[in-house]
Amino acid sequence: MHDWIIDVLFWIAVAFLLAVYVSWRATRLDRLHVRVETARAALDAALVRRAAAALELAASRLLDPATSLVLATAAHEARTADAEHREFAESDLSRALRAVVDQPGFVDALTGRGDGDGKAVLEELSSSAAKVAYARRFYNDAVSQARIARRKLLIRALRLAGRAPLPGFFEIDDDPPGI
Repeated sequence: MHDWIIDVLFWIAVAFLLAVYVSWRATRLDRLHVRVETARAALDAALVRRAAAALELAASRLLDPATSLVLATAAHEARTADAEHREFAESDLSRALRAVVDQPGFVDALTGRGDGDGKAVLEELSSSAAKVAYARRFYNDAVSQARIARRKLLIRALRLAGRAPLPGFFEIDDDPPGI
């Protein structure tokens, strides 16, 4: 008579431990998805800040009109691109920034001005470009971890991810200009 009580208690304990483990995995997956969303928001903020710095440089009258127009157009396209074309527009902005800043003598000419405006604009541009690179790395790392977690058999079998879309990587040319 006592044997069946022990068997029942054993299976209740096994079911409880399994439920705790599944709950822990589901919570971890949820936290990974939150991390992806947070990293994406930080990346978006960094991209907007870089576009604003590029627009500030283009509007500063420190560049010739043609270069200002090219840079302003690239920054505007990056800010207004839809999700499908955002990576291409951001890469175009990176290339435009490098083409402008990497011109021979450009940095020296801007920092050598007596008013200090050129140096301030370049510092903001350099800082924002570095933050884009860091934010993209953090975002892609979060996406990688979420994708690895979602490939686990238990996550797929129990559909613990629910209807959450599989996060995608954000690949752009984010090499900063040589400031």
